[in-house]
Amino acid sequence: QKQLVESGGGLVQPGGSLRLSCQGSGFTFDYYAIGWFRQAPGKEREFVAGISWSGSRAYYADSVKGRFTISRDNAKNTLYLQMNSLKPEDTAVYYCNGDQRGSSSPKDYDYWGQGTQVTVSS
Repeated sequence: QKQLVESGGGLVQPGGSLRLSCQGSGFTFDYYAIGWFRQAPGKEREFVAGISWSGSRAYYADSVKGRFTISRDNAKNTLYLQMNSLKPEDTAVYYCNGDQRGSSSPKDYDYWGQGTQVTVSS
């Protein structure tokens, strides 16, 4: 059974950095394209960044390009998101998810982990 555990969130000042991690289990991690999504209060869940199964291709939402970097370690079944130059509008609960297609639409996923809260505030 697919399980995803996100961690690494916290409170950070504008301009600061955080590194999120996502531990996957219950599925063949390196067969999946996988990505990060986020949901701010009162808003729909949205795609943030995605990465191919091999890690050779990465893609980003326009709102985070140049500030966030997605990476993965298939030996550790772990996905990462390095977030730099954080802005208050990055405040949200961050989730990871993926499948063999690597869909960037949150509606394509039935299961979600608990997420990790990121708050950017002075």
